[in-house]
Amino acid sequence: QVQLVESGGGLVQPGGSLRLSCAASGSIFSSDTRGWYRQAPGKQRELVALITSGGKTTYADSVKGRFTISRDNAKNTVYLQMNSLEPEDTAVYYCNTKRSSRYGLTNYWGQGTQVTVSS
Repeated sequence: QVQLVESGGGLVQPGGSLRLSCAASGSIFSSDTRGWYRQAPGKQRELVALITSGGKTTYADSVKGRFTISRDNAKNTVYLQMNSLEPEDTAVYYCNTKRSSRYGLTNYWGQGTQVTVSS
């Protein structure tokens, strides 16, 4: 099992920045893909960014050029640097770990951290 704990959410004005962190514990594999999803009220959960064990990144079109995902395997932590935040970025942000095995793909989730962008 993998436990994920997010931190760094909060209230920020439009144009501001936040940095989210997600610390993993338990059965940690450096080969896992790590990522961030978000869910706004009344909407489905959506992908924000992913980073593979090799450092390849994927971003949602809506955050490209504004958000940066990174990972520190020594600390079992993944980060999401969010710049130029917009009200549309308001959501609960969830940390995710994806693990592939012969049994298929397993997703692990954190409890979520609220990000509110408002003046």
